[in-house]
Amino acid sequence: MKPTSWKKKSRGKFRQASASTNVVRHHSTITRAMREAQNGHRGAIIWLTGLSGAGKSTLAHAVEDKLHQIGCRTFVMDGDNVRHGLCGDLGFSRQDRKENIRRIGEVAKLFMEAGVIVLTAFISPFRADRERVRGMVEHGDCIEICENRDVKGLYKKARDGQISEFTGISSPYDPPP
Repeated sequence: MKPTSWKKKSRGKFRQASASTNVVRHHSTITRAMREAQNGHRGAIIWLTGLSGAGKSTLAHAVEDKLHQIGCRTFVMDGDNVRHGLCGDLGFSRQDRKENIRRIGEVAKLFMEAGVIVLTAFISPFRADRERVRGMVEHGDCIEICENRDVKGLYKKARDGQISEFTGISSPYDPPP
């Protein structure tokens, strides 16, 4: 896979430098504001980050249930589910994790532009990758939340040497500031 390069735009936003040539972005005649007006709420990205088993998916689905009950359009993007499809070709090296989060950020941005409240549940261990996602959207469109627990006992197993390359133990995790 070719390394991803990024170019910084004004207001601190990032955009991926395209490796493709002759690519033209087409803009819809239906705007984000029009979609949000139809939905009755703003689109947003709620980025849940934390260690494995911390409760990110559980929390994302609980919040989605509440939002759905009050009529909000929502979608949960879960780490394991995304790795079965969109990111199924990626492993867990630092570069693959970076690409995983980039792809997720791009998809979450598309959902948000459609006026959907996107709840993401990803370990996303590197602060720089999470900042890059925030830089893809306007200030305030991406909210980062960290959850922490160990109901599966995975951290004990990792500390006992039963699991290698485990994020937060033998592989780094940068908590949100």
